[in-house]
Amino acid sequence: MPKHWKDAFRECGLPWKDSFSFSEPISITTLSELKDFLDAVQITQCLLRPFFENNDYPLVERGELLPSFESDFFEYKDLPGFSLVAFERELQYFSEIFQFDILHSLMDVTFKADGYACPLENCTIEKNIETIQNRIPRKMHDNFKHEFGKVDTSVLDYYPQLLPYILEMDRAHVLALDSSGFFHLAGVYGSFPSDLDPEIKRFGLRAKKFEVGNHKKYENNRAFVYQYLMELYGFTICSERRTSSALFSRRLHKTGEKFMVRVLGQTDRVITTISSATKKRRYPTVEKIALVQVDEDQTEVIRRLEEGGFFVNRKRHVVILRVTYTQHKFNPENVRQERALSVAKQEVIHPITGRAIDDLNIIKDTTNMILRLNDIVRGEYVGHITYKRVELVENTDTEEKRLKFLYSWLSKHQRRIISYSDEFYANVVKILDGYLFDPENEESFDGHKNLYQDVQLRYNYIQQARKVMILERLKKRKIKGEKIPYAEMLHQAVRILQELKFDIATYFDELVASMISITETILNDRYLCRNYITKRDDDLSGYGLGIKKEYGKLVSLLDDIKAIRKSRNKSIEGFDL
Repeated sequence: MPKHWKDAFRECGLPWKDSFSFSEPISITTLSELKDFLDAVQITQCLLRPFFENNDYPLVERGELLPSFESDFFEYKDLPGFSLVAFERELQYFSEIFQFDILHSLMDVTFKADGYACPLENCTIEKNIETIQNRIPRKMHDNFKHEFGKVDTSVLDYYPQLLPYILEMDRAHVLALDSSGFFHLAGVYGSFPSDLDPEIKRFGLRAKKFEVGNHKKYENNRAFVYQYLMELYGFTICSERRTSSALFSRRLHKTGEKFMVRVLGQTDRVITTISSATKKRRYPTVEKIALVQVDEDQTEVIRRLEEGGFFVNRKRHVVILRVTYTQHKFNPENVRQERALSVAKQEVIHPITGRAIDDLNIIKDTTNMILRLNDIVRGEYVGHITYKRVELVENTDTEEKRLKFLYSWLSKHQRRIISYSDEFYANVVKILDGYLFDPENEESFDGHKNLYQDVQLRYNYIQQARKVMILERLKKRKIKGEKIPYAEMLHQAVRILQELKFDIATYFDELVASMISITETILNDRYLCRNYITKRDDDLSGYGLGIKKEYGKLVSLLDDIKAIRKSRNKSIEGFDL
């Protein structure tokens, strides 16, 4: 455990001389090496330094690293923030697709001419100094000139010393290869193009959430599409710095660039890295690094971390956590269609050596999720949430706050409740039913009818969606990962549709559309139709007749659900008129 932020990453393999300089030149030629270098420097100066220097440093809550991400209410202006882009190639200044002030590497100029030092060297140093100085606050000019007056600021040897000045800029810095194949600081004050409007509309059209000229559909689905698009790149709907970083990454990935975009927001306190994948993938790699507090109930995890020296602060159980995500292609038939990201890997980073372990579950522990839900309904939870992305709610000491917390908790963990184990789901249902349908709570709920109804609607959606998810798995003739015969598939499908037929009194059109699509796929199974349904009854065994009977029930239930949907849509059209 480091006693001071200056002790961080002292044994990570970098030739540190002190906290801001190195005893040997830094020679980095690949993005992966650059990422390791930046991890050590930026975690130290941008996360650990403010943590050690501020007693009230706002640690990132574990749940904030779980998709879907929530909007941030507070901007911590005293905390560092930055954005950067790195290219594993030389820059072509005029041909680049974004604006920045270029810095030149001394490796790109002639060092000697006829045995004498080339005057271009001093000119290049002076020009780089002037370029950076013009982009930092005037009050820092003298100190900057004193520190770097005769120094080649483009080399990475001086990056730790230069970083405090870079953090004072509100725009991005740029790293790229020089003519010798080494990374250097290639630019400052970069502005990333975002093209937000066309990107949202193109994505929405491809996802069939928009139709050209259909303004009502655009209005209804725009927020969903915007949120989904941003989440693919690791953000919620947020500040311009993070929005432009996400969309610039999207553009670079489409063009096949080998790149890395990194951003630290003053609101989220998280270093987010978006980088080109090593393998050909639809989306770039997304990861986040933050200081988080391990839950005190995770005793075995705490023991492992303490034995390995992974705590930044042992008393508060603070660790450096890196979370890597995987993206999901939008699928309108998936009941978890809002799932743009899911957690692929969690790593706790050693604050001294930089070594990472990835076999501990810090943020996805289901036991802790159940405990938090219990605390919320009992009014014992201490913390804050963002309610419907517009209101910050502190603690759960009133019924109104409990309902708002519960709504936000259900919204945040909706996809997990839908897809996690039967045991986990049963525990969630037990707690929610015990709270929402307790006769003793009726009077207090009467004072918050709209809020109570919102919570119930969210809960009803989850209940229906879980059944649709099971139906979706039945389509592949699987229950709990095991293959089942056709008779069992049809029997289970009939049972679920019978339940859903009555559940959809609380109507969610996207779920009903999924029910219809999945059921039609089951009914159109070619093997099923060829061997059982199209055959005469006389040619079938008792088993085959049973299958045909269940098939008929399923057809009838599907017709009923289609009729409900048709009636519902007609009534909505009439209302619009």
